[in-house]
Amino acid sequence: MLRVQRAALAGLVRAAEGPPGPGHARSSCLLPLPGSAARPEPRGWREAVAAAVGALQEGGLVAVPTDTVYGVACLAQDSRAVRSIYSLKGRNGTKPLAICLGDVENIYRYCHVNVPDELLQDLLPGPVTLVLKRSEELNKDLNPFTSLVGVRIPNHPFIRELARACPGPLALTSANVSSQASTLTVSEFQDLWPQLSLVVDGGPIGDVQSPECRLGSTVVDLSVSGKFTIIRPGCALTSTVDILRQKYGLIPESS
Repeated sequence: MLRVQRAALAGLVRAAEGPPGPGHARSSCLLPLPGSAARPEPRGWREAVAAAVGALQEGGLVAVPTDTVYGVACLAQDSRAVRSIYSLKGRNGTKPLAICLGDVENIYRYCHVNVPDELLQDLLPGPVTLVLKRSEELNKDLNPFTSLVGVRIPNHPFIRELARACPGPLALTSANVSSQASTLTVSEFQDLWPQLSLVVDGGPIGDVQSPECRLGSTVVDLSVSGKFTIIRPGCALTSTVDILRQKYGLIPESS
């Protein structure tokens, strides 16, 4: 494990360019983000994004901060990298991965949207995963067992900038072994570091003593016109349901 400090970005890039080890994993690099998430130092921020993009384009897995918990991302259009995420998490192959995009307008390329654009803008970016019908543009090896896909646009500047810099969507999941608690600091998923190409340390996300901070995003299915189904309550349930019911008149699928 190579710890790369803030001033050693050249070493980080060299490590990210190194040959993959067994199982397509590389030696991980721990990269602290410069400044705070809200006010990054531009030069260090750009280099962190560039290092993460490089690792992803080589088929690697990158741990990143989001607006809810730490996540692990890969290129969604890279079938081998998608398989690596399932292996990393020890995850059931029939449990879907979400995709992550940088901006709302990109949703229309990968999904068939049957709700108003204003609804998307009201919920995203934010701690919500919207489940929609997938389009033909999305990698057929990503969740091949379903015609739907969850879409995330986290309200976190680093991962949004990273998503914008990539040629296609990111596949995104929480940085933990399946069935274990979500993580709010990079040290909490240290056991996964050897299988990651890059770990981007954005500091603690929320109160590490609060179980509510580990709930993850609220997952809501909007694939049926005029209705919604809450798949996971998550951390933004009340505000999400209020918007869907009161502003847009959607009704729960069970009604």
